Amino acid sequence: MDEIPLSSKSEAGLDPIIQLRKLEIGYNKSLVSNINVDIYPGDRIAIIGPSGVGKTTLLRTIAGLIAPVSGEIANSYTARGQIGYIPQKLGLVRHSSAKNNILLGARTRKSRFYPPFLRIGETLNKEVDLLIDKLGIANISNEPVRILSGGQQRRVAIARALIQKPKVVIADEFLGELDVANIESIIDILLTQLENIGATLVMVEHQEDIARSIATRIWRIDGNSITEELVP
Repeated sequence: MDEIPLSSKSEAGLDPIIQLRKLEIGYNKSLVSNINVDIYPGDRIAIIGPSGVGKTTLLRTIAGLIAPVSGEIANSYTARGQIGYIPQKLGLVRHSSAKNNILLGARTRKSRFYPPFLRIGETLNKEVDLLIDKLGIANISNEPVRILSGGQQRRVAIARALIQKPKVVIADEFLGELDVANIESIIDILLTQLENIGATLVMVEHQEDIARSIATRIWRIDGNSITEELVP
């Protein structure tokens, strides 16, 4: 992949937060190779392409969940809670309430040694309630996740990631199963929250029009390589 020069970021003196060098990704076989790119603070990157070409594999490799076939990833953010991950299957605790799932994300802002039986504190709890309200799930916050609709579960997963105040949000088709009428409001909330906490977004999105409404950079996987374009 030929790296796109982002002169404005370089001129501003910004250092990349994630660097991919000669990266090759895959499982039993190579899916994409020779990836050389920098990710900067505030980037919103959408990975697009047909099914099965390696979009989720690339995302999970950047998140550190799977090892690359070869090459290197230099990541500035490895501390607890600095990466918020929204997996395609969400990874929610289905027998627990929506709010308790979001509180799991909030707890990453506490010390690793903070006792799990202690409450998170009034200030952080108010932040959780405010985010729940903004995402329109206050009326179901005490319901167990297993009885929620797919769209409601997506909102819970988004809230769980955002409440961490991460430096990087990794999202795999996080708008799936949301009804069309609410997608625009969720995007507005997401972009506002990302700006408020100064987070970078790297996402997989199968609908290109939605990807372009969010992203500032598009990575398109085609065959064994990636091309990139900037979104005006």
